[in-house]
Amino acid sequence: MNADSMNLLIVEDDVDFAAALARAMKKRGFEVAIAHDAAQAQAEAARLVPSHAVVDLKLPGESGLKVVEQLAARTPAPAIVVLTGYASIATAVEAVRLGARHYLAKPADADEVLAALLRDEPDAELDVNPEPLTVARLEWEHIQKVLAEHDGNISATARALKMHRRTLQRKLDKNPPKPA
Repeated sequence: MNADSMNLLIVEDDVDFAAALARAMKKRGFEVAIAHDAAQAQAEAARLVPSHAVVDLKLPGESGLKVVEQLAARTPAPAIVVLTGYASIATAVEAVRLGARHYLAKPADADEVLAALLRDEPDAELDVNPEPLTVARLEWEHIQKVLAEHDGNISATARALKMHRRTLQRKLDKNPPKPA
């Protein structure tokens, strides 16, 4: 990789995590810009012209998925990795569909982020978890899938799930259950 292609945009609302990741990626040869929301991400992308991007899924205001879509529409499109503490199958699939190269659940260290950014092909050697998902995790995954289908609209999702809107909001405010 030449020096011209080492521009990394980090879109992360956690200021401390963004700063730590930026320091680690600078040590690995990247020029780094940080944005803490979707509007800043667009401004920094125009200034830096990123070859790579790390985007947090949960941002203040617009979803990180919207940022992924906007970055992927750029020419040339950067290699995008979605990084989130709210991992779900539905959002992972949606992130990849919108143009992300990879999806990592927090906590992820700089080496994992770097490997995901530089990987060109899917990895068929990834381990498959032999344990089935818990019922609570299956419910969380289903809610996330339906939420993605309704573009994040809580009321439409609640209607589709035949659930009271406030009940759905309480479920979404909780941390996702452990996968197994």
